[in-house]
Order: sequence, then structure tokens, then C-alpha cells
Amino acid sequence: MKVFTGSSNTALAEEIVDYLDIDLGRSVLEQFSDGEIHFYIDENVRGEDVFVIQTGAYDRNFHLMELFVMIDAFKRASAERITAVIPYYAYARQDWKDRPRVPLSARLVADLLETAGANRVLTMDLHSPQIQGFFSVPVDNLMAQGVFADYMGNLGLENMTVISPDAGGVGRAKWFAKLLEADLGIIDKRRPKPNIAQVFNVIGEVAGRDVVILDDMVDTAGTLVQSVEALLEKGARKVWSAITHPVLSGQALDRINGSRMEKLIVTNTIPLDEDSYNSDKIEVLSVAGLFGEAIRRIHEGSSVSSLFT
Repeated sequence: MKVFTGSSNTALAEEIVDYLDIDLGRSVLEQFSDGEIHFYIDENVRGEDVFVIQTGAYDRNFHLMELFVMIDAFKRASAERITAVIPYYAYARQDWKDRPRVPLSARLVADLLETAGANRVLTMDLHSPQIQGFFSVPVDNLMAQGVFADYMGNLGLENMTVISPDAGGVGRAKWFAKLLEADLGIIDKRRPKPNIAQVFNVIGEVAGRDVVILDDMVDTAGTLVQSVEALLEKGARKVWSAITHPVLSGQALDRINGSRMEKLIVTNTIPLDEDSYNSDKIEVLSVAGLFGEAIRRIHEGSSVSSLFT
């Protein structure tokens, strides 16, 4: 087994190999003066089980191309198997035709990964689990709810309600509520166009309760802050948010810092800038152990399914 990393989240990659008690694979990843990606593998990988870690970070388009180039290099270097480890799967929100004449970008990324030479994909909290069906190779979709549940459990909260921010996330929230032995609620909202949502109603009991909003990603945080306000207006005592992927674009940080939310709990699938990382409102939890264990089990051919429950 050999583990390599792109440039998108080297800190997470270092944590993963520390968990596995191995060194990162040796490679050179740089750019030509015109911006084109230059990559070569600095050790023999013939017949090896190769894992390439690359997340959809701040420059998703560049990092995707970087990943394709790396996978192609390992394929041509005769690696036995190549697993693309993608903590945050970019373009996952474009997974269905919500109007005529639009692309299925999530499917396009899947096709490009397979064309490049990926034999397997390991990711976390896909925006829609059905994206796994876009692939003809195995896909393991890890879940961060267990990591969040450990954190929330240590707070000693009682009388809790877990809120799904939309109908699509009910399955994820239902499992999280079971872990916390909490009730379940849903926010009814409408999204007239990308990054804009209107909160209409809160379904479920939140009055006098500690509430946790669970979601797969937070982008501009506009919907999140509206949801927090709607819950507090319905009588929620305190509101936390547990969201796997901290995209945090635009005015997200200002909105979060100015909100009445107790904490935004995120994972390190996407590296945060210094301001976001140092915010009193944001708590970052590591998923390196979860990815490291999944990589070990995939390599050994043992069960990965127990990591999903």
C-alpha cells in the first residue's frame, strides 16, 4: 500500500498516514510557468495498491485536474489498483436536471475519474448518496455523523432535537438523531436559485430544546443563518450546527460570526483559511482516523461497512 496526496489538503493527508503509521509516497507536483500541472512519481509503484488523496478545496477546478493527471500517471506506472480518496466530492450539488439544458456535472466528474484510471473511490457525505450510481467502480461513502455524535455527547446536552435543513437530508438526520437519542425535525424551505433559500416552516418539536442542524455542506451560510433564526423564533433554547464540508464562500464567515448560533461544527475535509480556523464560532473535528481506517480495510480486503453504522 502506498498513499500519495495532491496539493488540496496536505494536512489531512499527513494525519491519515500518521494513523496508518506509514510515510507519504514520494512524488513531485508543480506547475509550468504557464500554469499547466507537472507531476511525476518519485518511487516505484508497479503492482502497488495506491491511494491518492485529493479533496475539492478552495480551487476545485484546478484540484480536479491535478487529480486526473496524478491518477493517469499511476495507471501508466502500472499500479495494481488506484483508489481516489476524495473527502469532499466537488460538483456534487449538480446531480440532477432541475431545469432543461443543464449538465449533470456530478456524473461528468465520475466519468472523468474512471477515464483517468481510478479503480475505486473513497469519499465522505456525498450531497446525494445516489451519486454512487454514477460510477461503474466501487464507491465507499463514509459518514461524519459518528464524529459529530462523539463531540455533541461530550457536551452533556439533554432534551435534544436534530434538524434536517431539507427533505433530502432526512435519512442522514434520522441516523444522527438515533445516535444522540434525540427527536427529529425538518425545515421546510424553497430555493429559487443557487445559494439563495427562504425558510418557510419548522416541522417538529423545538421549543425549549437544544437543537442541532445536520447537513453535508455549508457554502455561503445564508440558508444556515436563516434556519438558526427560524428555530430560535420557534422557541429553541440553543442551536448548534454539525456540517461535514466547510465550503464557506463569499460572506459565509461574517454571517456565521454574526449569527446567534452556539457553534458551527465542521470536519477537516476542506482546509479552512486562518480567519475561519480561528473563529470562536467554528469548531473543526478531524476525520483522518475514519479515512485511515477505511484505507486500511480496503487494502486488506476486510469489511468497510461497519464504518457506516
